Parts: sequence; C-alpha cells; structure tokens
Amino acid sequence: MSTEVREMFSSIATKYDVTNEVLSFGIHRLWRRKAVRLSTAKEGDRVLDCASGTGDLALSFKRKVGVSGRVVGTDFCPEMLESAPAKAEKAGLQVDFQVADAMDLPFAADSFDVASISFGIRNVDDPVKCLKEMARVVRPGGHVVVLEFGQPTGAFGALFRFYSKTVMPTIGGLLTGNRAAYQYLPKTSAAFPAGDKFLELMDQSGAYAAKSAHALTFGTAYVYVGTVR
Repeated sequence: MSTEVREMFSSIATKYDVTNEVLSFGIHRLWRRKAVRLSTAKEGDRVLDCASGTGDLALSFKRKVGVSGRVVGTDFCPEMLESAPAKAEKAGLQVDFQVADAMDLPFAADSFDVASISFGIRNVDDPVKCLKEMARVVRPGGHVVVLEFGQPTGAFGALFRFYSKTVMPTIGGLLTGNRAAYQYLPKTSAAFPAGDKFLELMDQSGAYAAKSAHALTFGTAYVYVGTVR
C-alpha cells in the first residue's frame, strides 16, 4: 500500500493545500490548533511531526514551542514536502523537514517531547507499529498526538457521507486532476477505526500509560493523545 499511497500523494502535492482548504471550508485550521493545545507542548519543547505533508501542523507547533524549541517535520513522500521549507521561511519560522517513514523513524529513543501525525496514520501499512515507533522517539511522560478523520453518526453523519462520497471526488478531481485520490481518501477514512476503536490500537501497541479521544465537529475528526510509558 505504501508505494501506491506515495504515488497518489505525489500526483496531488502541488494542489494539495488549495484543495484541502476548499474541501474542508478551512475548518482543518481549527482542528490543528486543537491538536496543538491537547499536546501540552510548551516553550522550548522538541516536537516531531510525522506525515507532515506541506508542513501546516509542524508550523503550528513551531509557533507554540518558540525560538528555543525544535520542530522536525517528516513525510515519506518527497513531493509533499517540497513546498514546506518555503512556507516556513515565509512565516519566519525555523523548521527542519526531511523524508522519513513514520514506521521507521531515523531518530534515537527519547529524542522528542511530543510526536504528532495528522491525517496520515490511516495510510501506513501497520498503524500499531507506527504508534509504537512514534512512542519510541518520545521521552517517557511525553505525548503522541494523532489527528484523524472519524465516522460521524446521525443526520450529520449522513450528510458527511454524501459529501465524502459525491462532492469530494468531484471537486478534488477538478482541482487536482486525480479524482481517484479523492475517492480513496474518504473511503479509507470510513473504514479506519475511530473513537474507542482507535484507542484499542493504542492499547495494542503497549506503548502508552494513558490515552484519550477528543471528538471534533460531531465526530468528523478526532484528536487522540497518548502519554508515553
């Protein structure tokens, strides 16, 4: 799956930001801010952002940890990272970006205070292995933060599923030229464990002393926070 996912993101990389902004109505910005708050990251902390893409969450963390803090953004798709350094420079923020697989991180144990991944863990081959690996590079007592789509229910859930299956592929296809990518993304979101089921994956990893799930926008997305053993 990794090769196919990498090729898919490579094909939409140059249009990813504008498409994401249009399809989410900008609400992804609020979700990122919530993830940073729940991470309890503070001035001077070291943060690793996995599946960093074009770097938005990494930049949010850098604003939080300040000049004395360090933020590293990684992604296994080089094309997704291409625009990130210029975006950081334009914002006046120093963030290190490098190509790396979230399941095989090139960092020593206990290198960071916080590790995050946003809308990326459902695309890895082994989510439990990814959760273990992210915890490995975070010091005991530090936090791993996962921002991922959920599966809203009720009337809002029905509206969301219609939007995901019908509107997203149409608009995403028009903006990027790759309709299949925007069929794949909502399909994987719908199939991926959410809420308590995702917390079970964190339990399976054996890496967390505590964990919590925080629903966003009626369960459209979740922030999961794990405290590393």
